[in-house]
Amino acid sequence: MVLIQRLRWGSIFTVREEREAFASQIIAWSLLIVLVMATLLAAFIWVAARKADELAIDRQQHLIAIVLEQNFRSVAQDQESSTVWDDSVKQMRARARDLQWMDDNLGIWFHTYFGHDEILIVDGNDNPIYAMREGKRIQVESYARGFGTAATPLIAELRSKMRRGVPVRRASSILTPGAIDLGMVHGHPAIVSVKPIVSDSGEIRQRPGAEYVHVSIRYLDGTFVADLARRYQLAGGQFSATPPVESDASSVPLRTRSGRTIGYFSWDPFRPGTAMLGQLAPALVGALLLVFGIVAWLLYRIRRSTILLGDARTQAQHLADHDALTSLANRALFDKELNRRLAEPSPKLALLYVDLDHFKNVNDHLGHPTGDLLIVALSRILAELAPADVVARVGGDEFAIIHMAADAVASAEKLCRKIHRALARPIDLGQGEVLIGASIGIAIAPTDATDPVDLVRKADIAMYDAKLSGRRRHSFYAEPMGRRIRERGEIETDLRDAMRTGKGLSVVYQPYFEARSGAMVGAEALIRWHHPTRGITLPEQFIPIAEECGLIETLNEWVLEQACVAAARWPSGTVSVNLSPVQLRNPSLAERVFAILKRIRLNPDRLVLEIPEASFLQSNRAARSNLGWLSDIGVQIALDDFGTGYSSFKQMDGFEVDHIKIDQSFIAMIQFGHGGSPVIKAIVDLARSSGLQTTAEGVETEQQRLYLASIGCDMLQGSLLCGPLSAADISARFHAGSDPQTS
Repeated sequence: MVLIQRLRWGSIFTVREEREAFASQIIAWSLLIVLVMATLLAAFIWVAARKADELAIDRQQHLIAIVLEQNFRSVAQDQESSTVWDDSVKQMRARARDLQWMDDNLGIWFHTYFGHDEILIVDGNDNPIYAMREGKRIQVESYARGFGTAATPLIAELRSKMRRGVPVRRASSILTPGAIDLGMVHGHPAIVSVKPIVSDSGEIRQRPGAEYVHVSIRYLDGTFVADLARRYQLAGGQFSATPPVESDASSVPLRTRSGRTIGYFSWDPFRPGTAMLGQLAPALVGALLLVFGIVAWLLYRIRRSTILLGDARTQAQHLADHDALTSLANRALFDKELNRRLAEPSPKLALLYVDLDHFKNVNDHLGHPTGDLLIVALSRILAELAPADVVARVGGDEFAIIHMAADAVASAEKLCRKIHRALARPIDLGQGEVLIGASIGIAIAPTDATDPVDLVRKADIAMYDAKLSGRRRHSFYAEPMGRRIRERGEIETDLRDAMRTGKGLSVVYQPYFEARSGAMVGAEALIRWHHPTRGITLPEQFIPIAEECGLIETLNEWVLEQACVAAARWPSGTVSVNLSPVQLRNPSLAERVFAILKRIRLNPDRLVLEIPEASFLQSNRAARSNLGWLSDIGVQIALDDFGTGYSSFKQMDGFEVDHIKIDQSFIAMIQFGHGGSPVIKAIVDLARSSGLQTTAEGVETEQQRLYLASIGCDMLQGSLLCGPLSAADISARFHAGSDPQTS
């Protein structure tokens, strides 16, 4: 019985071994067939690609030869712009020749306009009378001594043609006979072209063969070849005295009429076959990988239990130490690695904290799924740029990099620059591209700290300093940064107290005037904060903080209400109030504005809401709905800081915009003695044709005021006319009337 069982088990094992051997043979033969077919296909594609490359290079050589010939003849055509001209003949015959005229029309002008490198003019006896080299007039005698014999046979050939009485052809692109050839001039291979200076009207008679001759020379190893390569997109185009030694380069010889080769024009030819091969190679490799993948799948089936167990163990460990979205190290693994590396003797490392700039805008405008795609793309970029470092995701849009290096400062600086360069290009998310920057803070161990918590805190402070410095940059930790963070926190706390108590905050109003009549037609509401210890604090110092800490909506709504209350006491005129991007995106904005107008009983058409141009460009569906609703009830909409972004009048189609405010940076271009600004005039003209009113901000000089009024700008605002005033002063001026000349 035992023997039978052994025989059965042996039979089973034998059959299993036979089946495994048979399966292995099938896999081996399949692999062999696929490899043979892939080899044959690759060989066929390679031969076809080489043939396509050879045909393409032959066509390129033929094209370049034709183009070079056409460009050589264009030098002679350039000359005829001044040599076929009565004035040129008269100047040559004049006893006292006007050298400045010759520079402007026969010499230097050819260098600056056509790129000719040398000019020589000889009289009827072949005596040089004028010379120019590389855009400068030079002594004829010294030039003639070094000129050599490049043009002598061509001049003789031309005079022979002229003595035979070759007529002037006015119906052709080549008006006069000439002689052209290649040669060496002052050590340069060059095109040498000679043309007679003749009358264009035919009224000035000259003895045939005794005309003045204009010699024009263009170097082949200068801008000529560079321009030719750029114009026809010839990669690596250049002139060389010898044939190119690189096997991948192609060339066309440059020969004189006598057949002597003076050099070669070479370039890196486009090879369509090689390009095609590069595109097909991934497919071939993919096919082979697919075959090996099938083999791996079969092996996986055989060893399924062991692999599943190992995968489960690996996956559990990975989930414990890695971020689920990006697969980067998570906070736990980051802390573990930072503690371990700082515990080593004499640790030398840089801790980089990377935070995306304006990531919230991506989530708000494009949605959280797109934001997740962006986080994944950035994690991939950071992992590729720092392959030997620990890269971790430690927050929603925050990443940390533990960068080990002997010179941690220099190495971290280099890594930061790589990150900025990578983020300077749009990131492709599959469904579109997103351009975003990052602010990076760096703390160095052991210089800044050896304690992990302290090192992280200082890297975070440095990162915040980079954001305050303008974003898209990096900062190394320094002690003064801590003070700035504390100062920012103090301003935020004091601002909250001021908004809660109402102490220190006030609104002033800067009037704007009708450009032609000078009448005051309204004022812009501007917030001011009188800090109890810092004194007058400008909006530029606390508005960004209010935006970051979420106070901007409440603060701007308070300004809006104060402005409406003040305007309700004025007998006429409008009041302008600035909106923040956060307010514009709030779906309840229009309802809040309407509630304030209704409570204060201010006519909606006396309120102008100013929207920054950047907010207009980034406006979403809620913002467009708000603008339409506000316009429907009569509120006027103004586009502020126009020209500082990339908006256009075409983009404003479908938006309820009534005014545009031309940014003061454009107004400052109007300087004394320099006339006006074509840019401002174009903006005003386009605005008028689009039915929009224009307001010029920052008018500071009388010349600016006069120019803006002359081109039809509707309203002016600036220190020249009047500075900010209280609500009572504005009311008094409306009652008494206002003259900008006396403001």
